Amino acid sequence: MTLKKTALITGATSGIGRATAHEFAKHGIQLVLCGRRQERLDIVKSALQKQTLVYTLNFDVSDKNATQKAIESLPESFKNIDILINNAGNAHGLDPIQSGDTDDWDAMMDINVKGLLYVSKAIIPQMTERQSGHIINIGSSAGKEVYPKGNVYCASKHAVLAITEGMRIDLNEFGIKVSAINPGLVETEFSKVRFKGGTAANGVYKGYKALQAEDIAEIIYFTVSRPAHVNIADLLVFPTAQASSTIVKKEL
Repeated sequence: MTLKKTALITGATSGIGRATAHEFAKHGIQLVLCGRRQERLDIVKSALQKQTLVYTLNFDVSDKNATQKAIESLPESFKNIDILINNAGNAHGLDPIQSGDTDDWDAMMDINVKGLLYVSKAIIPQMTERQSGHIINIGSSAGKEVYPKGNVYCASKHAVLAITEGMRIDLNEFGIKVSAINPGLVETEFSKVRFKGGTAANGVYKGYKALQAEDIAEIIYFTVSRPAHVNIADLLVFPTAQASSTIVKKEL
């Protein structure tokens, strides 16, 4: 009998993280769901616990000590993480560099870059010890190109790709797979956060069919379910209507 794999997913309360939890549960993967909103974690857990074992951790990835403490608190049956999905991330504001809000900059760098590093740092040692594991970092098409007013957000996602490549090199000797999945326009709460609940968020996904969180979740499962000798190192995915960060075919 093969042992059930355990996946830890950050940002599991909404969007791609939640959709990935649902996709993994279908395939019997044991789940550690992480997020800042316990009530939402409880909702996801109750939806999935008939399909698989689920444990929740309530912490903020940008808090180094809280991250380490939370992951150390995992019970024995959830301690060995086979799959790490570094999904927690955000975009705040869409401003030219000269008028950008430094609090927005801090939030993006703290969560998108430092948060990813803190969670990885807490989990990688057990993977190197076992000489197995798979880390998937959720990047963005913004990590492949810079667009107007994207400055710091694009910088944070370029950093995610650089860290992913560095991880792949450093962890190669331990047989650990490291992948980056880079979505273009995905219809989630992302734009509401970026535009701080403003009306501008309403028009982001109008006039074309954006990617759905479930589309990315299926790609993530495909990535983790490849044979042992196959690693999807870096994958960029757009909706059909999107050609680049600034070119989207919209119906009038």
